[in-house]
Amino acid sequence: MIASIPDENRAELTAAIPMGRFADPSEMCAAIGFLASDEAAYITGAVPPVDGGMSM
Repeated sequence: MIASIPDENRAELTAAIPMGRFADPSEMCAAIGFLASDEAAYITGAVPPVDGGMSM
């Protein structure tokens, strides 16, 4: 998905992310894996931001 963004636009988008980079797919998978695990069994109706700080 990111590969289709032109370089100039990608740099602009990256600058808007507080962590200064796009997420690695493994980071997204870790969040999904946690929410699908028994450790998150008591979490309901929450939308945790996995956005590198953009929602702060």
